[in-house]
Amino acid sequence: MRRETRIVQVGNVAVGGHHPIAIQSMTNTQTSDVCATKEQIARLQEAGCQIVRVAVPDKAALSAFAALVAGTTVPLVADIHFDYRLAVGAIERGAAEVRINPGNIGGRKQVHTVIAAAAKHGTAVRVGVNSGSLPQDVLSRFGGATPEAMVEVALLYSQEMQSMGFDNLIFSLKSSDVLATIRANILFSAQSDFPLHIGVTEAGTLLYGAVRSAVGIGVLLARGIGDTMRVSLTADPVEEVRVAKEILASLDLGLKLLRVVSCPTCARTSSELIGIAETVEKNLEEFSHLPLKIAVMGCSVNGPGEARDSAVGIALAPSGAVLFRGGEAIELIPLREAAARLTEEVRVLAASLTK
Repeated sequence: MRRETRIVQVGNVAVGGHHPIAIQSMTNTQTSDVCATKEQIARLQEAGCQIVRVAVPDKAALSAFAALVAGTTVPLVADIHFDYRLAVGAIERGAAEVRINPGNIGGRKQVHTVIAAAAKHGTAVRVGVNSGSLPQDVLSRFGGATPEAMVEVALLYSQEMQSMGFDNLIFSLKSSDVLATIRANILFSAQSDFPLHIGVTEAGTLLYGAVRSAVGIGVLLARGIGDTMRVSLTADPVEEVRVAKEILASLDLGLKLLRVVSCPTCARTSSELIGIAETVEKNLEEFSHLPLKIAVMGCSVNGPGEARDSAVGIALAPSGAVLFRGGEAIELIPLREAAARLTEEVRVLAASLTK
């Protein structure tokens, strides 16, 4: 059951309520390089990113931000630290949302100034609470950056901003510790109905970061917690979007995507299995948006029987590869042609789906 939250509009994307969980990522180009940043935003949008965050660390980035807003249709979030004037400037230049940490933006007066600007322009504000940037007095009271400490800070910020008459808020409570992230979000969601941006911060490189993010985000989503998400990876930001889409698809929370299933290796499988499966995955990237299940099975035991619900697939055998459709064996093809033939079968299927 999806947690019921308020709805916050981030540009043309509604976050919260029963709206689809929005995928976010963040550019890693120099924001002041408008051409490079605009190109990366376009790549992210093409990959399926619905909200893009852009760092605005200085006046040069702020000047570029206006051009970026004017040059794209995806909602842009200005990521601000330390200087409240940059947040106000980004709001005035059309930010759909600003992400701030009230603890490092300069003090209560500065927070009030940012909130007043957001209220005037109808801009959403994401309040980011990270385990690495909690106020010292809270750290002392809780004995460190515990999930309870993160929730305490988030609730205090929530009360402060609502006292200003502002509730166009999204919250995030993130840690590089997966269990701490999970617990903090569960505790917060039990005490607040503001939408949550979920993710594991500083998750790591592509493999390790994807695993940690899938665990942390997946547990929360399975409990109905989370309204928008970012998979934080030390990698090309497009990879963040790909992993996020796969997490959502795995939980039936996003669009049905192309899925290649393949056997684990064992003594029965052909030595060619790994190479063929990897080649098929690479070949089929252009069809990743289609709702197809494709199988690459390693032997007759795990052949059409275990992949009966696949649209098309191959099962490797000593004498070649059995091509099957809908669980039915069609023909035996040479092993060296297996990946190319399966790719062609998918190409034909894709053409029929897009007519």
